Amino acid sequence: MGLAFVLIIIGINILYVSFFTLRLLMVIKGYRVLASLLAMVEVFVYLKGLEIVLDNLDNPINLAAYCIGWGMGVFIGSKIEEYLALGYVTLQVVVDSVDLEVPVKLREHGFGVTSWVAEGRDGHRLMMQVLTKRSNEKKLWNLIHEIAPKAFVISFEPKHLKGGFWVNRLRG
Repeated sequence: MGLAFVLIIIGINILYVSFFTLRLLMVIKGYRVLASLLAMVEVFVYLKGLEIVLDNLDNPINLAAYCIGWGMGVFIGSKIEEYLALGYVTLQVVVDSVDLEVPVKLREHGFGVTSWVAEGRDGHRLMMQVLTKRSNEKKLWNLIHEIAPKAFVISFEPKHLKGGFWVNRLRG
């Protein structure tokens, strides 16, 4: 059976765990139907891989290959999800001065911005909330860094969206 068999075990587990990771992330982000369809493929791959390993447990290398494939599958699955960039991200931006040009510049690049003046330890700050698709997150981070390099930025993923400029523009 040799090396080819070990590579098959690793490959099956990479495939299975990648599906598992994607399915889990899709459930968390609310893509239930897609996650359910993926789960059917996932369990088929899992059962076939498990069958192969259980029939060949006499060789500890096969078990090690299963474990290696599992670890690689988690990594690859998370990289696939990162590439797909499902869902939305909200950036909360705090600028150390009340520079009203920052929201204008962000809007000029197509981002919806809600801004207000807040009180910080050292005085007034400009607060902004910006929602975008995850696929645009890096572009937004770079733009904020370019416009306001000292800004304090927090990123989080909203689960539910309703109403407003953001939702109408993002879904369109």
